[in-house]
Amino acid sequence: MSLKAGSIAPAQDRRVRRTRGALMRAAIALVAERGTSAVPISDLATAADVSRQVVYQQFGDRDTLLLEAALDLARRELLLRIEDISPSWDKGGRALAAMRHFAEHRPFYRAMLTSSIGFALNKALSELLMPVNRQLVRRFYGDRLDPRTADDLAMFLTGGGAAFVNAWLVEGDDPLDPEEFTERLIRMMHVLLEHKEQDR
Repeated sequence: MSLKAGSIAPAQDRRVRRTRGALMRAAIALVAERGTSAVPISDLATAADVSRQVVYQQFGDRDTLLLEAALDLARRELLLRIEDISPSWDKGGRALAAMRHFAEHRPFYRAMLTSSIGFALNKALSELLMPVNRQLVRRFYGDRLDPRTADDLAMFLTGGGAAFVNAWLVEGDDPLDPEEFTERLIRMMHVLLEHKEQDR
């Protein structure tokens, strides 16, 4: 009996995706449950019903697994929520959707942001959200800014917003109030862009 390579690869790919998905879900659940990113590889493997060797084969080390899990969560939930809402910045719909996501997963994000890979996570999340802020700058300023200044402003908004959100996630009162925090965020945007409103 002969087997064509093409008939095997898709099944292998599906198995790999299932295994990686199980490990990332286990990572999110265990980090959130324990309030720390210091979860042993053996515990992650057991929760995903795989061997330690599989963890190393798929991710190389624990930190890579945790970072990939956080980015997968952000792509699956955070970006999809934002994309489904009108981009009108002053109504705050996208901001509120994002803050609700972070509040729902606070134990996980707080543990990750205060861990040794917090900087890497913050950088990766900022890269994910940069296109959203580029769109905001384009919608608000149109072609009045040169490309370099527009990109610098988007980066400034992304970095400043990340610091603001991180402080809320790590230090905010429990439970977090996404609606109240979004109002604060929108007020800041009004202050930052007030001069543009006056020019209209």
